[in-house]
Amino acid sequence: MFKNILVATDGSKLSDKAVAHAIDLAQALGARLTAFYAAPDFPLPAYADGVVYEPVSRKEYTKLAAEDAQKILDAVTAKAAAAGLESKTAYSIAAAPWEAILAAAKKHKCDAIVMASHGRRGVSALLLGSETQKVLTHSKLPVIVVR
Repeated sequence: MFKNILVATDGSKLSDKAVAHAIDLAQALGARLTAFYAAPDFPLPAYADGVVYEPVSRKEYTKLAAEDAQKILDAVTAKAAAAGLESKTAYSIAAAPWEAILAAAKKHKCDAIVMASHGRRGVSALLLGSETQKVLTHSKLPVIVVR
């Protein structure tokens, strides 16, 4: 059925449930696992009284994002290895995480995506939309949403 499953994670508790589900599914199907993390985009500089304030340089932000990604993805790799699964990891810095998830699935030739259902709720979800909802809407691959 599925040969390579992409699991999108952000290191949250609900995301960890999605990782556990993806590992179980990959084990049952004899599939590989690709763990993916989409780091938030570089924060926009603030402008006040004609002065531009950047809280951190792009270079420093890229380094911090890579460290966060490594920590989150290492946890997935360890869980996959404990389950006897072959896995690989990937991350990107993305303004639109849903687009990064779909691009990663395509790049790594995945045939299914597993991700958590969490995101914004209420009015902010209506205005901004859910990353999971956007993946569901735009994906040509099966998407398994874990609650």
